[in-house]
Amino acid sequence: MTTYPIDIEPEQIVRWLLAEQKTSPSFFKYDARQAVEVRDIPPRADLHLGDEEREDLSEVATIATLDVIPVRADDGWTLTIAVEDEAGPRVPNRAAAVAPEQRIDLGTFYQQFIRSGRGTATATAEVQDAAAERHLRQLLDAILVNRHAATDGRSS
Repeated sequence: MTTYPIDIEPEQIVRWLLAEQKTSPSFFKYDARQAVEVRDIPPRADLHLGDEEREDLSEVATIATLDVIPVRADDGWTLTIAVEDEAGPRVPNRAAAVAPEQRIDLGTFYQQFIRSGRGTATATAEVQDAAAERHLRQLLDAILVNRHAATDGRSS
C-alpha cells in the first residue's frame, strides 16, 4: 500500500461526493466518524504554563474522518478526508472527555466539519498498486472538472 497527500481542497472533494451521491449513489461506500480526543498539553514556552498548570489542563480536539471506498473492492484505493479541530486547553471534565467514536453520515460530515470551516482538513489516498492509482486518478480528474457519471454517461 502506498499513501500520499491529495492536492485538491477537501471541501471540493466532499461537495463533489455529495453531488455524486445524489446522482449515482452506488459508486462509493462512505465511512464517516467523529471522536473527541483529550491530550496532555506538551511543555511549550509560548503557553507560559508550569508543570502544575499543565497537569490541571488538557487539550481537547475533535477528529472527524471520512473514508471513501469504491463499491468495486478490486479498484484497490481509499480516499480519506480528515479534519482536526483543536478546542484548546480546557479543565478536563472526565465524564465528557470519554466520548466514544460516533458514526455520522456524509451530509453531517460536510455540514459540521467542512462547510463550517471547522479545524484543519487534509486529504490523503491509499492505493494498492498502479491499477488502483489509475482508478483513483480518474476519480480525482472528475472531481477537478466537476464531472459526474449521470451527466456524461460514464462511471467514475
